[in-house]
Amino acid sequence: MRAVAVAGVGLTKVSEHWEKGLQDLFTEAAHKAFEDAGTKEIDALYVANMGAPILQGQMHLGAMLADALGMRGVPALSVGAASASGGVAFHEGVKAVASGFADCVLVGGVEKMSDGLPEEVYSILAMAEDQEYTAYTGVTNTGLNALIHRSYMETYGATAEEIAMFAVRGHEHAVGSKHSQYPFKVAIDRVLASPMEADPVHMLECAAVGDGAAAMILMPADKAPEGVEVAATSVATGPYYLAGRKDILTFDAVKTAAERAYKVAGVTPDDIDLVEVHDETTITGVISLEDLGFVEKGKGASYVADGCTMREGEVPTNTFGGLKARGHPLGATGLYQVGEVALQLQGRAGPCQVEGAQVGLAESLGGLGSTCAVTILRRG
Repeated sequence: MRAVAVAGVGLTKVSEHWEKGLQDLFTEAAHKAFEDAGTKEIDALYVANMGAPILQGQMHLGAMLADALGMRGVPALSVGAASASGGVAFHEGVKAVASGFADCVLVGGVEKMSDGLPEEVYSILAMAEDQEYTAYTGVTNTGLNALIHRSYMETYGATAEEIAMFAVRGHEHAVGSKHSQYPFKVAIDRVLASPMEADPVHMLECAAVGDGAAAMILMPADKAPEGVEVAATSVATGPYYLAGRKDILTFDAVKTAAERAYKVAGVTPDDIDLVEVHDETTITGVISLEDLGFVEKGKGASYVADGCTMREGEVPTNTFGGLKARGHPLGATGLYQVGEVALQLQGRAGPCQVEGAQVGLAESLGGLGSTCAVTILRRG
């Protein structure tokens, strides 16, 4: 197997792009990645998306977006794994280059959510859960997060303020980021005063609707001397529906994917200089930090509140704002995360830079942890 590198990164600003469609956003990100890598010659295309079949009534995105790029004839595959789609697509792209199937791969994710009605967006998010045993009850994705949130508080004695600090930290880190949706600070009092989405989860603890696209060029490491090495990429699945889990406060897929990735990369959590985790709500971010091995189970909320995830802290986390402040364009989110780690390791993160970063990790979740993609990048 060949060593693989991220040779180019292209990120669009996450926003409400009323004037742009799926093809516009995707091609914008792709051309930024082409320019960054210094090539437009690719052997394969992987496209990550979650909501297009419902929001745009559009499937078969691989062929559509290959055509939009003027690359007819290139094999193009659509990848769907709910909000983990971007991370899983990256995993597939890495395998294609590592195996020798392709020498240059474009992996891109795109989502156009602002055109959808609220009930359409909520329906899409609910599709990541079991329809027969869970979604039919009418519970929303945020409602399921609320069950976990409440259980965490009762089990470990965490306070609402401690958990909500995950959102505050994300907004602090987004300041100065050119591609983030909400690059401004938010005080803890404002978070806790915002309306309840599903008690005890406040509105400002939830990632918002956003449009965006992220793209990366993958090449053999020896052909991309300025790139960032892919030290490991791993995908794992866990129990699909919440009611069937032994412990709703542990995401088994995260633990499994992380253990595999650490083993392949030859590192431990202590070797990771920064991390991008899936904070669809504040509690998923807290639990992710725990299940990735950065903090003891039940101590994640206080770890965040104590400042350990700040840019100068023990484990700088969500350094461009995470899902909460950078934005969460579903199928593209995992690729934003990996792209942000790559920019950090290359010293190109601008005001968001973590000084001296050598190794970074990105974790994206599909559903409430039923799929997890973990990627570890290393500075060459």
